[in-house]
Amino acid sequence: MIFTLSAQPHLRVPFHFQNADKVVHMTEYCGLGLLVVRALRSLPRLQNAALAGLVAITIGVGIGSADELFQSTVPGRDSDVLDLIADSIGVTFAQVLYVWVKRP
Repeated sequence: MIFTLSAQPHLRVPFHFQNADKVVHMTEYCGLGLLVVRALRSLPRLQNAALAGLVAITIGVGIGSADELFQSTVPGRDSDVLDLIADSIGVTFAQVLYVWVKRP
């Protein structure tokens, strides 16, 4: 879904407030982070929540980096380090949320 949206030329955020695109990035990558950590926790070697969370953050930031690089090739789209920071915050927040919800 992330790369499908990124491939849309001249795509604009439907909200009209300052930094609305950053909120969308954080929300999108929070969802990704939750899905990735759930998948990782199913692996025998990644039963530890902290380790799975760190791996999920690494994967999420890698996907965010690839997404920003990809967007730089799409007409009407631009690559922004602040978008990558928003992606990283979203995927990291997902790990905190996951641990908080799954606490014993």
